[in-house]
Amino acid sequence: MMADAPTPAAGSAPAVAAPRLDARAAHRALARLARQAEPPWLHLEAARRMAERLEWIKHRPDVVLDWSGAAGASTGLLAAAYPRAGQLLWREDAMDSAAAPPWWRRWMPGGSAPRSVESGGIEPGSVGLAWSNMRLHFEPDPLPLMRAWHRALAPGGFLMFSTLGPGSLSLLREVYVAGGWGEPHAPFTDMHDLGDMLVASGFAEPVMDQETLSLSYASAETLLAELRGFGANVAPGRFAGLRTPGWKAALLDRLRARAGPEGRLVLQVELVYGHAFRGPDSGPRVEAQTQIALDDMKSMLRKPGRRQ
Repeated sequence: MMADAPTPAAGSAPAVAAPRLDARAAHRALARLARQAEPPWLHLEAARRMAERLEWIKHRPDVVLDWSGAAGASTGLLAAAYPRAGQLLWREDAMDSAAAPPWWRRWMPGGSAPRSVESGGIEPGSVGLAWSNMRLHFEPDPLPLMRAWHRALAPGGFLMFSTLGPGSLSLLREVYVAGGWGEPHAPFTDMHDLGDMLVASGFAEPVMDQETLSLSYASAETLLAELRGFGANVAPGRFAGLRTPGWKAALLDRLRARAGPEGRLVLQVELVYGHAFRGPDSGPRVEAQTQIALDDMKSMLRKPGRRQ
């Protein structure tokens, strides 16, 4: 018979959940992606597929916020979809902030590029579309980021994002498990969990969708090179030191052993898409104790359609 689990001592601190990914490693990976001459082709493809969905949406935003970072591969697509909208590009950090124009001096038609803004420089409720391409799986905790998107959006504005799902890189996981090599990547969040986070963040009518791409490679070397271009292993439990040439040779051998009859390796990537609206503001959010200024209360009572 199993013994009961020990009861935590009175006054002891609650257990802290392990981080989903290494935030510092994720920041370095994003910085490396931003330095690449071209965005990864997978980011380009995800942005193209997501942009095709804009045709279904009647809402025409006045301001578009691209929260993808420098490697989002979306600037041209968003400018083509909404040529008359102001374009804002969120940047990963405050680099070059002294030389950047004020965030509110939005780029309009005739400008050469979208304005760069920091998360703290976005006026709440000022954005018609918040867009994030292949950025969310680098986020340590998606929920605060979704809340930031919700704050940035105006009532009736909408969010679109893409990210990697848990069906991605199963071949790599199998090889690592067989070799006893730990985690090959940080865990990806299931689309149903992401949908729950959207609701918890205040979004209305969330729609989640996914598709799986099967990528074929002629060699193990080509597969590894492309994976390196997509990002990096930012799992907290990844191998802490530098790998040796012998380990890399063993990895290549294990990958080659999984090639198909024609000698090609197939790697699956699950793309997850999210879409949601910020609903209209119907009044103050009610907490256990809510304080409303008298002038605000009078204004609310004078709203059209409210019975006096």
